[in-house]
Formats: sequence, structure tokens, C-alpha cells
Amino acid sequence: MDCSGRVFVVTGAAAGIGRAVALDLLGRGARVAAVDLNSEGLQRTVELAQAGNRLSTHTLNIVDREAVGVLPAQVTQAHGAVDGLINVAGIIQPFVHIEDLDYEVIERVMDVNFWGTVHMVKAFLPGLKARPEASLVNVVSMGALLPVPGQSAYGASKAAVRLLTEGLYAELQGTAVAVSEVFPGAVGTEISRNSGAGFSGSGGDTSKTTSAQEAGRIIVDAVEKRSFRVMIGNDARLFDLLSRMAPRRGIEMIAKKMKDLVVSRPAKASA
Repeated sequence: MDCSGRVFVVTGAAAGIGRAVALDLLGRGARVAAVDLNSEGLQRTVELAQAGNRLSTHTLNIVDREAVGVLPAQVTQAHGAVDGLINVAGIIQPFVHIEDLDYEVIERVMDVNFWGTVHMVKAFLPGLKARPEASLVNVVSMGALLPVPGQSAYGASKAAVRLLTEGLYAELQGTAVAVSEVFPGAVGTEISRNSGAGFSGSGGDTSKTTSAQEAGRIIVDAVEKRSFRVMIGNDARLFDLLSRMAPRRGIEMIAKKMKDLVVSRPAKASA
């Protein structure tokens, strides 16, 4: 799928991987509707892109089903028919065990990561199916392959997105819509701060962290190649291998490596 001249909707486009995807698409000649809750971040994306009317911004909360429901008409008015939807928006949880995690935090993580993705898919899928060629990409997480202690609710939400995506892949056989699932490992973004997770840093060797720009390039490459399953980073590839070849050993290894990050105290609900 040649991205040039095509219209894409990208969620989470105010920062991190979402912004990188939007900028990469624009660099390949696409038109982009950038979606995020953070209006200031979206404005920064506009400044970085310098793409004129090929970029529109849409400030909304993907958890708001009604707001998402009217988004296709707004994007079509700005750019024409939509050829691709790339769901990047997501949040993590504070690094605490499930027993210490407030219900409100668990519900918010599931609302944004799973239900937000569902709302976007439901809103745009009919239009995508009507195109001669289209792309649907959901960004999952290596945490959907093997559990990371202190991120069990986040991992569960992303595992739900994984199965949703694979179900869509099955249901859309015989249509023009190519479905892709993307599993990023550690990527240099501000997701912890933006999620209100109370944690800074990647939790490991930053030299092994993939840049947001590289992650964005890989995702757009996947759109052009119509790839189904994409791993970003050696850590994601390792998680994938262990999940298939030695899942119990993988779980124990990750638990040992990550134990010092987990805080044994109740977490306050994020605003």
C-alpha cells in the first residue's frame, strides 16, 4: 500500500509513537488526521510537521464513544475518505501489584487501551471496507505476550487488544482491509508521565530502547508491506520467542528482573 496521497487517522498523535507515526506518514506524502486528548501536544505535532492542510488535529478522548462516533465525518470533511486507521493511543498503570491497584485505575487502563480501540474500530471500519485498499493497525505491547509484574492490568488490556485485532484479521479475510498488530518493546516515550503512572525511565538500559522515530518508521513500513504481525525491538522479539517456546521460564525470568520496580503500596486513581 503506497501511503502517498492516502488518508490516515492516527490516535495518540500528540507525543511518542503516535506523533512519530503521523510525521512519518506525512513525510511519505500522506494526509493525516491526528487524534489525541492533549491539544498542546497536537499543536506541537503541527509545528514539527509543517504539512499545511495535509494535517488536521482532532482533540478528543477516545473513551468518549459519542465523540468518536462523529469523528469519521469530521475527518472526511477535512481530507476525503479514510484509507487507514492506526490506533496508537494507550496508557500504562503505576508499577504496583493488582492487589494494591485501585479499581478506578484498572478501569481507566481498560477504558483507554481496550474500549478506546474498540470505539475507533467500530467508527471507521465501515468506511475502510468501502475503500479499494485500506489498512487497520492496532498497537499492542510486548506485555501482551508475557506478563510484566506491576503491569498486570495494562498487560491484560493489551492482550484484549491483541485478540480483538486477530479476530478482526479473521473476520476481514476476503476484504480489502489489511490488519496489522504491532508489539513494541521498550520505546523512548513519555507514556509513564502521560499515564500518571508515577514512574520515569525505561526501567533498564536505555541503549537498548528503540526511539519513537524508529518505532514510527517500522509501523508505517508495516502499513506499506501489509504486514500482519510486527515486533519492535529485540526485547519484543525475545518476549515473542519465550511466549511460544518456554512461557513458564519466561514469566519467571521477567518477574525476577522486574521485581525491584514494583512498589508495594496502594496506588491512587489517576485524574
